[in-house]
Amino acid sequence: MVLRDGRLEVRQTSDPEPGTGELLLRTLSTAICASDVHFMDHPELAINDPTGRSLYDADRDIVLGHEFVGEVIGYGPGCTEQFALGARVTAMPIRLVDGGAGGVRIIGQHPQSQGSFAELLVVSEAAAKPVSADVSADAAALTDAFAVGEFCVRSARIQPGEVAIVIGAGAIGLSAVAALVSRGVEPIIVADFKADRRELARDRFGAHIVVDPAVKSAFDAFQEARAQRGLPGPAVVFECVGAAGLIQSIVESAEMATRIYCAGGWYTGDTLDITTATRQGVTIQFGGGPHPQDWYGTLDAIAAGRLDPLPSVGRIITLDEVPDALELARRSDGPPRIIVHPNGDPA
Repeated sequence: MVLRDGRLEVRQTSDPEPGTGELLLRTLSTAICASDVHFMDHPELAINDPTGRSLYDADRDIVLGHEFVGEVIGYGPGCTEQFALGARVTAMPIRLVDGGAGGVRIIGQHPQSQGSFAELLVVSEAAAKPVSADVSADAAALTDAFAVGEFCVRSARIQPGEVAIVIGAGAIGLSAVAALVSRGVEPIIVADFKADRRELARDRFGAHIVVDPAVKSAFDAFQEARAQRGLPGPAVVFECVGAAGLIQSIVESAEMATRIYCAGGWYTGDTLDITTATRQGVTIQFGGGPHPQDWYGTLDAIAAGRLDPLPSVGRIITLDEVPDALELARRSDGPPRIIVHPNGDPA
């Protein structure tokens, strides 16, 4: 599936060729992420990306997709061949240029680093990890999404008596819930406008309290839970939506010493009243991860059966259906995750 000049089209392209230290994969499973939509809808950020990691060029083909599992079908020069032909692998979504000496490219966000919404994909051998035969390719393809929540929760270092609030129950919100549950944090409050996502967070991922923000504030639920359980600590908020004005709203509702971890993606900018934030005494962390320890730790948890991300998957589709599925993601109307099988159902 090619993005060119703002338009999506499923068509034939030249096969990618692995460079030095790179693997050629046959894509088995890949997931649609909201950042795919953000890349399309806000090309100005990639046109002027000072890091060089992403690049939007209207005159060049870009293949989106960065959450994947593939089968090794070829090697570039200098590969160690630690992965046999036919082995299943996944990787952090970065392509090393000249082995890293020339920087990195984000897979699926650069014409020189084509993504996984395609039958074939190139990844750096150094970033690849094996996916054993007893692990679902679809589950392993969700490693990148669930590593985000792991990073944010690890960064928060929640202490006894503190109460976790997760704003948004999309894939990233669910990943935060999963990371909190794995640490025995209780209670976990989840706020989302969609009933099916609230139920998913509670019934499949282990949230304790779910609220509809149209009916009750997450901070009202926090106050009630703290009083009922005799908890002395502040709220620790995981913002997993990225809507304009949301951080300001959280700051205004927060108590002193509230910590806010922003996992939602902002691509149009936002504003924050620093005076209010200062008065409330909040701590805010934006992005910064996931780090390799979060990414590979999440993959290990999936492989060991400690984490099952598959309840977040609502549909499995073909490559031809990706443009319509991206439109669903744009409207937040689809399930938390949609899986794509570019080559048909994997064995």
